[in-house]
Amino acid sequence: MSEATVLPAGAALPVAPLSPLRLLRTVLRNPMEAIPAATLTEPIVQQGVFSYRRVFVMAPELVGQVLTAEADAFVKAEAMQRALKPALGEAILTADGERWRWQRRAAAPIFRHERILGFLPEMLTAAGRTRDRWLALPAGQPVDLGHEMMRTTFDIIVDTMLSGRGDIDVDRVEQGITDYLGATSWAIALAMLHAPAWTPHPGRRRAERARDYLRDELLRLATARRGADPAGHGPEGEERRDLISLLLQAQDPDTGQAMDDQDVADNLLTFITAGHETTALALAWSFYLLALHPAVEARVLAEIAAVTGGGPLRPDHVPALTYVRQVIQEAMRLYPPAPIVARTAQRDVRLGDLPVRAGTPVYIPVYSVHRHRTLWEEPDRFDPDRFRPELAKARHRYAFLPFGAGPRICIGASFATLEAVAILATLLPALRLSLAGNTAPGLQMRITLRPSPGLLMLPARRAA
Repeated sequence: MSEATVLPAGAALPVAPLSPLRLLRTVLRNPMEAIPAATLTEPIVQQGVFSYRRVFVMAPELVGQVLTAEADAFVKAEAMQRALKPALGEAILTADGERWRWQRRAAAPIFRHERILGFLPEMLTAAGRTRDRWLALPAGQPVDLGHEMMRTTFDIIVDTMLSGRGDIDVDRVEQGITDYLGATSWAIALAMLHAPAWTPHPGRRRAERARDYLRDELLRLATARRGADPAGHGPEGEERRDLISLLLQAQDPDTGQAMDDQDVADNLLTFITAGHETTALALAWSFYLLALHPAVEARVLAEIAAVTGGGPLRPDHVPALTYVRQVIQEAMRLYPPAPIVARTAQRDVRLGDLPVRAGTPVYIPVYSVHRHRTLWEEPDRFDPDRFRPELAKARHRYAFLPFGAGPRICIGASFATLEAVAILATLLPALRLSLAGNTAPGLQMRITLRPSPGLLMLPARRAA
């Protein structure tokens, strides 16, 4: 499959089924290339892989069956569990069953919209630091946009979740996350081969060191905060509103069950790992697309100027930037930060006319759903107007899945969306970003969908 001429970036999806050996090599190199091209046109695709079959689900009504209507028939896929659970433990992202349910109930109040709005000052401050850093660069110096956006969103995570850096080694935490995720393709591939979890592979020791450091550091922070501040108050007696304090105070409203220090640490690491990278990638792709579409960029700038009156961006402005939000939504449609949802059938089930046996891997290739030929008009074209409220309301709810769907939809979806709008609306009026060179980035999956080999762009002060 090739991209439409409007969007030169992209990965080729294989037309023919891959042999077992080639499939393994492909997953190790880039799992995106193992998604069959038929997922762009068919409602459901079944393929033989090794001694079992795998199923790809694209039809929205079948996606809804997997994620909502019969969600109890599916559990997190073993390959993804093998990739993530060693670092994230039994947190919201990796747990199943009752352990997932009570943690979700306990954490849900933390991510209510009105509480998230309270984090906007920290978001704008961090975005302002990035703006000022870019404005100070020598003319013509490129930036790696993916890395820059990860730096910005990581700053926001630290400020909103941990109330600042304190004694945490932020650079080492960030590098640890990168080192750990770098080895996940091996974990996924070895799980597909049914190899034991202890099987040696390249990068394993580095990933284990990173895992051990991250888990120990977050547990240390949780334990220290609980010991110093069991009631959730700061040194002056004020109520703390950072995420670590909120998690320490969280309780399941049905049972009263609270998180112990390890639960808090695992969920903190989950939100740090999943939260900063996915938002950063959505922003990187948004800036890339805006650089290719100056008319859309002009509309974004006009909306920001109209909402702010030409003054500084304030927290109360951010929710009113509807077209900016549409741009980010369209970027996440074309380049979903989480490009695949993986499940395993835990009992026999029927998806449409296809019987699916217990133990069968079931994949929802979000990238393919978002570009499916029967669901979207000109699916490879960048058009933020697709997300005008009246069009979005008329669309099938399971045709757009940037944060998943159903009971396991990303708990931080509202946080991520507001954060992305705040950062884009801070940077774009001050700086014009253009592509450094004529080479379009490819797509590389390392749990998330990254530009490959990177996304170099040139920031320049925007003329007043």
